Amino acid sequence: MTAEDLEAETARYDREVPDSEIKPLTRAMRAAHAKARRRGRPTVGKGSEKINITIERGLLKATDRAAKRQGISRSQIIARGLAFVVGRKAS
Repeated sequence: MTAEDLEAETARYDREVPDSEIKPLTRAMRAAHAKARRRGRPTVGKGSEKINITIERGLLKATDRAAKRQGISRSQIIARGLAFVVGRKAS
């Protein structure tokens, strides 16, 4: 996209909006707006808690590689492993 294309595409957002075009938000729009404004991670299960653990460096590197291959975070792969050990389905 050239600079001219970008300017033409975004020009419609630079104008004053007349009162006749302004409408109140619907209930669904208000809910979507409130959801978008929430900060932090979404609650999964009963919520989460931060912990400090010690892991051997080699195991941690292997964990990070596996997480990267699977496209998930380190926390997610550790949680899945713990869920497997305790016999629960991971969230």
